[in-house]
Formats: sequence, structure tokens, C-alpha cells
Amino acid sequence: MLDWQEIDTVLLDMDGTLLDLHFDSHFWLEFLPLKYAEKHGLDPEQSRAPLIERIMSLRGSLEWYCLDYWSRELDLPLAELKREVADRIGFRPGAERFLAALRRLGVRSLIVTNAHPDSLRLKIERTAIDQLVDLVVCSHDFGVPKEDQRFWSMLREVEPFNPARTLLIDDSLSVLTAARQYGIRHLLAISQPDSRAPLRDTGEFEAVNDLTEVLPVT
Repeated sequence: MLDWQEIDTVLLDMDGTLLDLHFDSHFWLEFLPLKYAEKHGLDPEQSRAPLIERIMSLRGSLEWYCLDYWSRELDLPLAELKREVADRIGFRPGAERFLAALRRLGVRSLIVTNAHPDSLRLKIERTAIDQLVDLVVCSHDFGVPKEDQRFWSMLREVEPFNPARTLLIDDSLSVLTAARQYGIRHLLAISQPDSRAPLRDTGEFEAVNDLTEVLPVT
């Protein structure tokens, strides 16, 4: 699937690519709606769908990922609430082996994430994932998400990668589309970002589930 002789840099999404998206799915779709209903004296079943629809309406924007924004909107301490279910944070299949193989091969690896800095810090605390890559880049530091073409230009100022010799692995099809538009040549999707959800159709993008499926020979 991949010719590692043609790849110098690997850009990796965090949630749903290296880490199991189950934590985030559970938090946003189950735990947060319960806390929201409790806080505002609402019926959990009746309030859940409108809340999720409200959150999803901002999908693809930086606000969608921003804990500060939703803390204000929902009058809830989201960063603190995430810690209450942090035991669900964990690596996806093959992620740690894959990162170790990249390091042995001498391929530069970067996490490029839309996660809010507070969420990123929590996941680093739980997994030490920052120690397994060469650099961690958070889109909030740029003020635009990965879906925006400006993100990739700003990233290139921080990390002067060659798009023609770069691989991006991401569970977001919209991010992969944006990266392709920017000129990143090698693109891979994730077929099952959430370990407790079914496999999904990744359309035109080739996909893997266990990252060892594309493990470079070292």
C-alpha cells in the first residue's frame, strides 16, 4: 500500500487515528448530554438530540473542537468533565508499534490535531503520546482547523515538509480532502476510529484499521 522509500514525513491525527475515538464519542454523545441535562434541569432523553444537533452544526469549524467555546455555551466545565471519564483514553490497535517503527526507520513523525489544548494535555498525561513522535502541532495555535487550507500553509512554516513526500493518516475524510487539495501525496483513512462502532466506508480514500497493516519493514 505504501512505498516507504517515497516518504520522509508522516503526519498523524490523534483522536480516532492514534487514540481510540471511543473516549470522545462517549464524552460528547453520552456523558456530556447527561451532565447538561442535570445542570439545567432537563429531561436527559428529550434534551440529548437537540444538544447533539447543536454541537454537530459547527462540525469542521475550530469552535466544534473548542472546549472553551462549549464551556461558555453550555455553562459547564468541559475540561474538568473530561477528566471524569479519562479512564476510557487509550491507543488504537498497532499505534504504538507503528510509531516505534517510524522512529527506527528515521522517518519524521508529527501529531497534527484539532483537539483543544486542554484535551491534548489530558491525553498526553494519560498516554505520554508526545514522547512517541518528533513534534505535536495543535490547530488551535494557528487559529484555524485542519479542514482549512491555511492550516497546512502555517504548518509548513513550522515544519518545512515536502507535500510530495509526506503521508497523512487521519480518520476525518474532510481533513484528508483538504490535505489532498493542498498537495499532500500519500493519504490514508482509518476504517474504525471508534473501537465500539462499526467499520465505515471511507469512500475514495484507502483505509487501514490496525496501523501495523502498513508497518514499514525495519
